Amino acid sequence: MRRPASTDGSPCIDDASLRAFCEQVRAEGARLYRDLPWRNVTDPYAIWVSEVMLQQTQVARVLTRWGRFMARFPTLDALSASARIDLLEEWQGMGYNRRALALKQAADICVRDFAGHLPETYEALVALPGIGPSTAAGIMAFSHDAPSTYIETNVRAVFIHHFFPDAQDVPDKDIRPLVEATCPDADVRGWYYALLDYGAELKRTCSNPARAAKAYVRQSAFPGSRRQKRAWLLREVMGAGRMDGDTLAQRLSAFERSEGRDAPSEDDVRSILADLAREGFIEREGDAWKVCD
Repeated sequence: MRRPASTDGSPCIDDASLRAFCEQVRAEGARLYRDLPWRNVTDPYAIWVSEVMLQQTQVARVLTRWGRFMARFPTLDALSASARIDLLEEWQGMGYNRRALALKQAADICVRDFAGHLPETYEALVALPGIGPSTAAGIMAFSHDAPSTYIETNVRAVFIHHFFPDAQDVPDKDIRPLVEATCPDADVRGWYYALLDYGAELKRTCSNPARAAKAYVRQSAFPGSRRQKRAWLLREVMGAGRMDGDTLAQRLSAFERSEGRDAPSEDDVRSILADLAREGFIEREGDAWKVCD
């Protein structure tokens, strides 16, 4: 057992307490285990896709989409070779379309620089578009069973519940030493599955301990938000093939009014379209907008 180094705000924990914690997590993980389809594979690409989908998306929704996505884009080569509009169409309903573009950007790099495979080191993974520390750690743990510091919302919930029960705004720097100290050298995959499933149960049955994390961000309402208007405009362009800005603005205004909301200003629509173009979703073709090739 690797005792965590002392840091300001971190609890002082002895080896016996850490062992008892690990035993409890393993027991709860066995009781609450979820047989999710991406847990039955070790292919780094398949696990990467699941990790990206699970960012800010409920497990129940990902269950309906991961298998379909993998059937349509079964390899990194297939994803890289896909048309952007096909990828975005497949991603519809998942939200946060930037994740889909980042998948393709990273796939292009892997095909070009890594012979169609994800790199096998944490450092190379976090250098790819859209792969942050948590996603890279998840790929290392679940694909390679390699000791990793995997911190996401369910993992935070477990450590906060046990070690910071009365705290607020707990930073990851105080959670990280505990995650590192408890991560085993073997069966890393099973350890993190246990944390994830136990954390999901704590969030369901307690007052969501993850809300005490400094990293916790409450999602704003989607209807009427700029995020909702972005998604709506992108779907319109995808469905039409190409559409001019005035028509897009008129249709969005009509939709917003039908939902009992104020119509967006012309400046708002222009600003959203400019954002979508800058981020690589759409581009101009003459006087109209279309999805980027």
